[in-house]
Amino acid sequence: MTLRLSSVAVSLSLIIPVTALGFTYTTPSISPEVDSGYTEKPGWEMQTFAVAAANPLATDAGYQVIEAGGSAVDAAIAVKMVLMLVEPQSSGIGGGAFLMHYDGDEVKTYDGRETAPDAVDETLFLEDGEPLEFMEAVASGLSVGVPGTLKMLEMAHAEHGALAWEALFTPAITLAKQGFVVSQRLHASLANDRYLREDPLARQFYYTEEGEALEVGETLRNPALAEILEAIAEKGSDALHQGSIAEDLVARVQSHPSRPGAMTLADLEDYEAKVREPLCTAWQQWEVCGFPPPSSGHLTIMQILGMLDHLPLVEAPLEAGVPSAAWLHQFLEASRLAFADRGRYIADPDYVSAPGEDWALMLHPDYLALRAELIESQTMGSEAEPGRPGEVIMTWASQPQQPEYGTSHISIIDVEGRAVAMTTTIEQAFGSRILADGGTGLPGGYLLNNELTDFSFTPQVDGLLVANRVEPGKRPRSSMSPTLVFERDGGDLVASLGSPGGAAIIHYTARTLIALRDWGMNAQQALDLPHAITLGGPVYLEEGRFPETTRISLSERGHEVSERELTSGLQVIVRQPEGELFGGADPRREGVVMGE
Repeated sequence: MTLRLSSVAVSLSLIIPVTALGFTYTTPSISPEVDSGYTEKPGWEMQTFAVAAANPLATDAGYQVIEAGGSAVDAAIAVKMVLMLVEPQSSGIGGGAFLMHYDGDEVKTYDGRETAPDAVDETLFLEDGEPLEFMEAVASGLSVGVPGTLKMLEMAHAEHGALAWEALFTPAITLAKQGFVVSQRLHASLANDRYLREDPLARQFYYTEEGEALEVGETLRNPALAEILEAIAEKGSDALHQGSIAEDLVARVQSHPSRPGAMTLADLEDYEAKVREPLCTAWQQWEVCGFPPPSSGHLTIMQILGMLDHLPLVEAPLEAGVPSAAWLHQFLEASRLAFADRGRYIADPDYVSAPGEDWALMLHPDYLALRAELIESQTMGSEAEPGRPGEVIMTWASQPQQPEYGTSHISIIDVEGRAVAMTTTIEQAFGSRILADGGTGLPGGYLLNNELTDFSFTPQVDGLLVANRVEPGKRPRSSMSPTLVFERDGGDLVASLGSPGGAAIIHYTARTLIALRDWGMNAQQALDLPHAITLGGPVYLEEGRFPETTRISLSERGHEVSERELTSGLQVIVRQPEGELFGGADPRREGVVMGE
């Protein structure tokens, strides 16, 4: 049985088949739920394959690719291109991505993280010796890193693709030409952003003459993006990294009216995607595989989980269906310690050595047991200090806290059992707020990232260098945490998962793994749980999702507690004991799961 979007409206009246290189794409008339807050979702059970993404049009594109004989990587490319069109605030070819792939035997990690232009240095975000205000840096040419998504996807497709590269762009090109319905989420993102209107191309494309955001239900076509994607389909990643589209990208960065950037055509042409060794960590009956640095995701997640395993079991981790204050206290304190290590040690491994020359030392059980001993009945608050997981060749300063945002996540398991977990980003919502039309002169285009603001604005603290400072060609530290899980006995695939959410990605993913392993929840139940995070200072509880007694109990333990929206975008596919698949999509976003 084919499972089709039980939580979205489907109409067959506008189905228009488009054929390219043997792949026939049928345009569905589907749109996300009207609500942009929290929408209950049923979870989806499949038998042979599953695709999970943040928008139903994107999920459908991946579904159709696999139905046509495509691989998990093929589907991920098609999904990614549609996401750029319908969810432009979160990702696109103007940004970067991490992709984890399992081919039934081996896990490989593909690094498409953006890089700093060759002409920049550690003073990039300093003015008169002081760090710029965060949003002044974001909405500028200074923040734009050399994009890597296309180069990375091209590398992964060359190794694991089944359909022709050109065919995978058919869904996005078709929807860009025919148009798609503006969702509540896109409308709200446009309406709430005060900087995107300052870009002339973006203002003309996404807003009315009066500066009002496009209305929900309006059909939006993107002819510039369609032309750009047609060039990429024909010429590959070179179409973005060389020639007229590259020239336009560089011109947009260099001509920013207030703070131009230093990116050059040589930076674009010289970009290289990388294959890195995955980090796979034993966690009781599971082997959890994640992305190595420059991602901080796997190391920080597994530090949190490892410390929790060294703490006394909480008698009631769940109360009234939500995490209890006693469990949250342990989780949040472990997060403080893990984030302290993250802020001191983790950065681009081509520039910074791991403690003891081995990142795995940060996850050694003896080290985590020592760290867990620091967790007491009262919070350590902002006093959490980094440990010493191994001999450090150079003494680093801890990076001062600064915001992190953005991203979208894709999880896929195909009919051959191959799996993808890919997190893709332009960093903040709408990135640097620079729209590039590829020199086409047509309406629309794609947004450029602000990924360089993931570097530390402050290069030194008390005379010591910060590991994650700006350097030419360097990749900024990331929190993206695409994750694949396996049984330790036999090595069978258990799950593909990940989330957007900036630094909170780490909390979202860690808590989801605990719910799946320890609390007996299925994928959807795990995603329905409320969130709680700390980046080392105050504790934030998801607004309206915890009882007042939880806040009071955490406050009595010394935590400074407040509520806020914590809009994750988790996607999870789990292989059940009998081999069938069960997928969950985050109720806080527009995503769905599809498969057969």
